[in-house]
Amino acid sequence: MQTPMPAHLQQVRLPRWLLPSDWPQIQGHPAPAQLGLSQGRITALTPAAQAQPAHSGWNLHGALALPGFVDAHVHLDKTFTLPRIPHVEPGLLGAIEAMMTDRAGWTAEDVRQRAERALHWAWEAGSTRLRTHVDWWEPDRVPVAWPVLRELAQAWRGRVRLERVSLMRLAFYEDAAQADRLARTVAASGPDALLGGFVHTAHWNETGLRHLLRAAQRHDLDVDLHVDEELEPSAHGLATLARLTREIGFTGRVVCGHVCALAAQDEATALRTLDAVARAPITLVSLPATNLLLQDAVTGRTPRQRGLTLVKEARERGIPRLLASDNVQDPFCRLGSYDPVEALAIGALVGQLPDPFDTWSEALCRADWLERAPAAVQAPSLIGAPADLVLFADADMHGFPSRAARRVVLRDGRLAHGQPPAGWLPSAAHAAHAAHAAPAPASSFVLS
Repeated sequence: MQTPMPAHLQQVRLPRWLLPSDWPQIQGHPAPAQLGLSQGRITALTPAAQAQPAHSGWNLHGALALPGFVDAHVHLDKTFTLPRIPHVEPGLLGAIEAMMTDRAGWTAEDVRQRAERALHWAWEAGSTRLRTHVDWWEPDRVPVAWPVLRELAQAWRGRVRLERVSLMRLAFYEDAAQADRLARTVAASGPDALLGGFVHTAHWNETGLRHLLRAAQRHDLDVDLHVDEELEPSAHGLATLARLTREIGFTGRVVCGHVCALAAQDEATALRTLDAVARAPITLVSLPATNLLLQDAVTGRTPRQRGLTLVKEARERGIPRLLASDNVQDPFCRLGSYDPVEALAIGALVGQLPDPFDTWSEALCRADWLERAPAAVQAPSLIGAPADLVLFADADMHGFPSRAARRVVLRDGRLAHGQPPAGWLPSAAHAAHAAHAAPAPASSFVLS
């Protein structure tokens, strides 16, 4: 039986960051809402207690809901390669060596099969947008994965927006003419392409970084970089980026992934860098799963340091910041997942993040923080937004993201994945649903 599509979602619990500041409270928590859905859009947002009774929708009985996820930093070219790699030395350099050996055997079909498997996983989890970095090891040759991922982006258009980032060494940009040629190649390769690079003390090159930004500016490209993915206190890639964007007058958006070194620096240095970032067109992306495995990794020794960057301090300064999945089942992260909620779960534990649902779930959903003029602090408007929603059948706000595995995914207001519990459906649909499907317990939550 086909589950009827709802015209309303009643008694739905939305996160505090997504609601107007004057939203009513119940015992200090946001009151449930009623959402109106029409033609694939959210057309109304009303406190449930003030809404007119609706008989054509689902009653979620206080179940949690989030907008569709943005997974802002993944590696589809590397994904699912771990089973064929016999040994990986611990740490970032060991993972790079193992990946380079495997990369020699990549074919277009190999990349396509692995990447499409990842896209299906992300779709079922509730992601609407993925940004993948693509290893670009030779300045004069487009990597095999680049056109394959463009084809997949076209094939998945309307389901998942797939963006591609050219992950290159800064040395490739040291020559200004070559930097311009690389940027031109990326810009000509199709929509949703970004210029990228690897910024690290082991390959530090300020000239290359400057030329990268200037070339991106000339070709109207946004930039996405791996920055300071290390625990070296002297790393200053992020600070230099903040300075260069101001000197150049960079008009695009610069997204900086990892920035682990902030956590290894003295407080004054790290906070001074974040103050500069707050004045620059920079978004930070933390990758808790991969960096926990790669940073401070030594054989036979328990790690002392964490790989999470200073997300709380970034939030205090209004800096756009996201959590993302990064590597999945490759030499860099054997435990990875294309469910962004798992990245939040790891980040909440390692970063001791309070109120994961009401506060930090924002770091999974704010696709506008990847755009050129993001709304850094104010709540986005739900009215008129696509009805792309993830509804959690079992989780509650106190323990979130525990019990978040069972979920219902709506795309343009239509059921895309999962099955609503029978108790959510109107009485007639409830009876038909129960006759055609295994019974599922209704979700019921009490705000306390």
